[in-house]
Amino acid sequence: MRRLKNRLDGVAVLAGGVLSLGMIACTQGKSNAAAPAGAAKEMAAVSKGVGAVEDSSAAFGFGMTRGAESAGSAPKINAARAMQYTKEVTAFGARPIGSANHKKLEDYIVAHLKGDEVDFDAFTADTIEGKFPVRNIIAKCPGTKDGIIVIAGHYDTNYPLRATGYVGANDGGSSTAILLEFANQLRGKKRDGYSVWLVWTDAEEAVRKWSETDSLYGTRHLAERWQKDGTAKKIKAFLLADMIGDADLNIDRDGNSTPWLEDLVYEAATKLGYQSHFFERSTAVEDDHLPFMKIGVPCADIIDLDYGYGNVFHHSPQDTLDKLSPKSLQIVGDVILQTVWMVDVR
Repeated sequence: MRRLKNRLDGVAVLAGGVLSLGMIACTQGKSNAAAPAGAAKEMAAVSKGVGAVEDSSAAFGFGMTRGAESAGSAPKINAARAMQYTKEVTAFGARPIGSANHKKLEDYIVAHLKGDEVDFDAFTADTIEGKFPVRNIIAKCPGTKDGIIVIAGHYDTNYPLRATGYVGANDGGSSTAILLEFANQLRGKKRDGYSVWLVWTDAEEAVRKWSETDSLYGTRHLAERWQKDGTAKKIKAFLLADMIGDADLNIDRDGNSTPWLEDLVYEAATKLGYQSHFFERSTAVEDDHLPFMKIGVPCADIIDLDYGYGNVFHHSPQDTLDKLSPKSLQIVGDVILQTVWMVDVR
């Protein structure tokens, strides 16, 4: 899946306005790049001292907004059920594009969406390893306001690891499952807010080696389609969930996402008392949100790219169910839904 380009670790605001900062650059199969612009601005603001801003949290983009103050409480997910979905998804085994297990998982997802309005973005991806059928699955939950909030997550697993015993419990499994649980929470009545579209994105993973052309096949196609038909202009927020089941949950602040929407995610986490699991470090992540960022859609990538010490479980046969926790699914699921409710009133 995606690559972590660099990160800003150890950002802490201490009593009396003393700030401690440490920067660590790392690679995940990709060369380092310059620090993201948002992180650079945050660093510049901090270097001027706490007195340069009204609130020390504002230097890091964590100021409160009208959405946080006026939004109602969103529903809470059923974490046990979300974990059960994760187990069922993982039980299919490896689920790379073009495989029988991938098709079984498609059918499993659609079977859980009975009663929902379901759309498909199906096409053939021409890759370096050949042609593959790709299908993004879209469940549409209507709202009273004119606009759309998209919650997305990929359901395919890593193609190069298909013969290694890799099952992608966290990377592919957790995102598939949390969207199924969101469908349960949103099904049955028109919500008092924007319409919510749940998107199970396909072919996120590279078929050989991650690059701009060998990755994100599903969302690159969907973003182009929605730009052409005008849907993209209606999207108020694109919330991406990826690798969110890690028992040791630490959600990164993504420098490739929209700052105000990342701020809103943090405010939602704070409102629910989960802020200690969010934004300890800043990263620049290449993930399914990038095609939508490129066409001007506000995006937030909600991802934990510290999966095992040194991210050792990521893209490894060790990405198994025993590394996950229903509590982590609870935290991320509740924060995403709270963010949706806050976007409604922003």
